Amino acid sequence: MGFSLGRVGVPVVTEAAPHIPVLLAEVLTALGVSSGPVSVIDGTFGAGGYTRAILAADPRTRVLAIDRDPTAIAAGQALVEAEGGRLTLVQGRFGDLDAIARDHGFTQADGVVLDIGVSSMQLDQAERGFSFRFDGPLDMRMERAGESAADLVNEASEAALADVIYHYGEERRARAVARALIEARRRGRIETTAALADIVAGVVRAEPGSGIHPATRTFQALRIAVNDELGELQRALHAAEHTLRPGGRLAVVTFHSLEDRIVKQFFSARSGRAVAASRHLPMAAQPTPRSFTLATKGPVAAGEAECRANPRSRSAKLRAGERTDAPAPPPLTVLETLASLPETQTRGGRR
Repeated sequence: MGFSLGRVGVPVVTEAAPHIPVLLAEVLTALGVSSGPVSVIDGTFGAGGYTRAILAADPRTRVLAIDRDPTAIAAGQALVEAEGGRLTLVQGRFGDLDAIARDHGFTQADGVVLDIGVSSMQLDQAERGFSFRFDGPLDMRMERAGESAADLVNEASEAALADVIYHYGEERRARAVARALIEARRRGRIETTAALADIVAGVVRAEPGSGIHPATRTFQALRIAVNDELGELQRALHAAEHTLRPGGRLAVVTFHSLEDRIVKQFFSARSGRAVAASRHLPMAAQPTPRSFTLATKGPVAAGEAECRANPRSRSAKLRAGERTDAPAPPPLTVLETLASLPETQTRGGRR
């Protein structure tokens, strides 16, 4: 079973609260949508927050919106009808953004926006199994198809589980969690979010004063693995590079260091900066032709007022770049490395 990541580490907006798009003004500025009629691709439609704002910026603007969740697509149909042909809404993965753009006449787009991570709507639906706030089936599938988190937890080997939880959840007690899961499933399948949270809480202590549930990192790791979220992210960055016209803008909002690391490395390499070596990348990649210039100086964070109004924005980072006229170079292998589990540690596979 292959694993990789999209929306992680996102604080939950309460069920009664409206969905609030994060860093909205900053994203619109980065895209330059107020400068005239544009064609923009919203690769992560969700509740349509960015799409609505982009369409409102100019009556001549067109948007191609993509989401892999059929629930989001169904909920967005009213907006499609209201916009009278200016909005095209497609179910698909943003990693296939370039192919979807070709199919719907959005090649040479003026802008692409990606809001990475799990949405508040998904977290608030107990039956989706994304959150331990509600007891529900251990699912976590954004597309409601394929292998679920329950399949992974009940069928992967102890070594594979430990690798997923350590690398995608950055859980220091990953081996202990994996052992506890193996022991628990000997007594019966682990089928619910509450059962999983209780097992993890039995071996991971809550950090005093943090307010973070001890199962948070494990839930994050499983969600990333089930939905190949990091893999989709690195494919989406390359797809946007092929789709944008010279002068077009790419804006990416991330909520976790795993996501931000991939986006930072992409823009660093594509803007001609050397990619720094790290423990994740022992061998630094050589600079590639400059297909982007940086549109933001480092990450843009939410201001104090936004963080108070919308707790989801506290961990958000926006990075943006402007497409040059250089041809798109080959995909960056360093991004594939960042998005994948170490090969030597996944050989255990399933039991």
